[in-house]
Amino acid sequence: VVFKCRVRDESVPGPNPFSWKDVKSSDLFKGKRAVVFALPGAFTPTCSSTHLPGYEKAYEEIKSLDIDDVYCLSVNDAFVMRQWGLHLGLAEEKSSSASPLNPGNFQQVKVLPDGACLFTRGMGMSCTWDSERGFGERSWRYSVVINDMKIEKLFVEAGKVIQNSGPDPFEVSDATTMVK
Repeated sequence: VVFKCRVRDESVPGPNPFSWKDVKSSDLFKGKRAVVFALPGAFTPTCSSTHLPGYEKAYEEIKSLDIDDVYCLSVNDAFVMRQWGLHLGLAEEKSSSASPLNPGNFQQVKVLPDGACLFTRGMGMSCTWDSERGFGERSWRYSVVINDMKIEKLFVEAGKVIQNSGPDPFEVSDATTMVK
């Protein structure tokens, strides 16, 4: 899958010094061990109050478990994901390009825009919440350890994807479960 990302580019003048960058799944996961946690949407209540902040708080502990990086994925575009991270107070990485998503993403948890829902569909985690929340197609809430492009551990809320779910379960995709 190719993620359409924005990276800081000082050659671009003005208040929005970013360029488009295609980042492939293999750039993030090949030869690496990574955690991805996916959620229904940036700026939504549980995602903003608990899910992403929980992983940001547990970042160092997760990294100590032989994890190369931690990614927060949502079916939102790169602009929305960046603004959400800034709104939540994530520290921006302004210079290092050690991660394919930087500079311009964040120092700890990196936000991963799946605007076209390609990764989410590939994981079998696409759901619609159109009648419940007006969301349309989004990601079901889950977390996964990807070890060299293969799923090592997978935690899916409610044990399965539920279309137009009334509740928004949040019991097994949290950072606490991930570090157990």
